[in-house]
Amino acid sequence: MRMYDLIMKKRNGAALTEEELQFMIKGYTAGEIPDYQMSAMMMAIYFRGMNEAETLALTMAMAKSGDMLDLSDIHGIKVDKHSTGGVGDKTSLALIPMVAALGIPAAKMSGRGLGHTGGTIDKLESFAGFTTGISEAQFKDNVNRIGIAIMGQTADLAPADKKLYALRDVTATVDNMSLIASSIMSKKLAAGADAIVLDVKTGSGAFMKTEEDSFVLAREMVKIGNSAGRKTIAVISDMDQPLGYAVGNALEVREAIDTLNGNGPADFVELCLTLGSYMAVAGEKAQTVEQARALLEECIANKSALNKLADFIEAQGGDREWVYHPEKLPSASIAEEVEAPASGVVRRIVCDEIGMVSLILGGGRETKESEIDLSVGLVLHKKVGDAVKKGESLATIYANDREKLAAARQRFLGAYTIADEAVVKKPLIKGIVRE
Repeated sequence: MRMYDLIMKKRNGAALTEEELQFMIKGYTAGEIPDYQMSAMMMAIYFRGMNEAETLALTMAMAKSGDMLDLSDIHGIKVDKHSTGGVGDKTSLALIPMVAALGIPAAKMSGRGLGHTGGTIDKLESFAGFTTGISEAQFKDNVNRIGIAIMGQTADLAPADKKLYALRDVTATVDNMSLIASSIMSKKLAAGADAIVLDVKTGSGAFMKTEEDSFVLAREMVKIGNSAGRKTIAVISDMDQPLGYAVGNALEVREAIDTLNGNGPADFVELCLTLGSYMAVAGEKAQTVEQARALLEECIANKSALNKLADFIEAQGGDREWVYHPEKLPSASIAEEVEAPASGVVRRIVCDEIGMVSLILGGGRETKESEIDLSVGLVLHKKVGDAVKKGESLATIYANDREKLAAARQRFLGAYTIADEAVVKKPLIKGIVRE
């Protein structure tokens, strides 16, 4: 079998077989197939597309290119959650303790952020001493003992995806549904969960800017997951404005804690309850999403989810008391209000620009080597559809550098559109994609 022949076959519009895709991924991961040939293949796939069988075969070959995490030692049905990412998306921080409080084992692999926001691990490191650098044995023991563990993604988890994504990023072949879906799902399948709930974002702060594209991607990933024997459900949610009010690592942790205390922002609470309900049904802790929602609301009301977060933080080296006293979390030295330049109604927020405000302040990484300032960020006071008077605070910016604060303030004001006419608020949940 030769890579040249496979490139020509796909260039001419034919479907690749499972064996051919396995040969391709195995050879590329091992360094036997050069970048220039794989670049040609990615471009051929970009223009010719892949059918369902090809996409599944590619995903499985990528998933099996490294370690496949075996979670059989963990009791119960393991349900994983994945978000395609957005601004202010601190969902795992509240959602995972909620579902763990219902007895669903939460064995999760998470990553660091690159770009305008930190990743789940960055946010959790707001707790002094917290670490995700735990062994696989401790990871499994923690889940069996307290119901939660989160560890960093290992280099051996779907290594083919890491190599392929870096190549696609510099060859203008990222934007292909089959390649996007196989990239995400290869890591999820390698992580070993029995069921997967996907949060597919749509809007200006999301990777998928239109609802149409978001639904196409969701259907593609759900097909892959179900075909691979994992019960998979996708929730399409709005990311045309930040989720909740807080954007920035320690600030988002505080908002997640507020949520577990019953004081969370309405949109963030709604997303956690929606995702959690489908996770509870998949984990067979409830028969219907309505029943699951009631159980999750009870976990917040009786503080069992909050206590579960404290158990988790303590088990991985952090101080559990910080969960009950979030004022101990990192805080910035400067807090400044951003006043509205005019009266009216907030008509639009360019969501990814709000993410850039956090990046400018130091809350995200411009390169993999960048150090994150966990204390900086912003808390919004007005969102789309809210009335505002001139001089009223739109947000509070938290910073440790006056120059960065000035640049962030200017960027923030450019992201807001205030108009005279009323605005119809969009629903947070756009739809559900099932089998």
